[in-house]
Amino acid sequence: METTVPGLMLDRETKASERPGDHKDELRLWLRMLTCSTLIETEIRNRLREEFKTTLPRFDLMAQLDKSSTGMTVGEVSQRLMVSNGNVTAVVAGLLADGLVDKRAATQDRRVQVLTLTAQGRKAFKAMAERHEGWIAELFAGLDQPEIAQLFRLLGQTKTSLHRAIAARALEAGKSEATRNEAGKNQADKGEA
Repeated sequence: METTVPGLMLDRETKASERPGDHKDELRLWLRMLTCSTLIETEIRNRLREEFKTTLPRFDLMAQLDKSSTGMTVGEVSQRLMVSNGNVTAVVAGLLADGLVDKRAATQDRRVQVLTLTAQGRKAFKAMAERHEGWIAELFAGLDQPEIAQLFRLLGQTKTSLHRAIAARALEAGKSEATRNEAGKNQADKGEA
């Protein structure tokens, strides 16, 4: 059963639900998922800023470093966070200035820089991570454990479906490209004959 909280701002999903006949179920599902993700992310950003005077990108980067006992390169962090090296470098600069991250040359290649959390960084991250976990639990408090498990399972199936659709599209695009290349080669061969 859906409930609406009065006084909340209008979001993409709410706007689309005003005329459900205009939107297919898949589009409405996408809008609901996007709305939920945006609501959670916005709330977490606000709480990190208010309570810890930090940003979500800084928290995310520290979370990646906290998982690694040996440190990570900028490239590894950017790959895990799915952002550019430039974005990571900018965040790292602030964390370095605040004494939360250390940067040193890799032993196998002195040109590569390895990032690690400092003791101060680990302590700061631990405090943020504990609060973050509580905030997430608070945001999902309206769901009981069986509902959370069901939603988790369904989102897992959704993720698998997305990966399959994306792989199929990439495969088809590759076939189309190969067909165009072959047609171009045949055309060139005819011109040489």
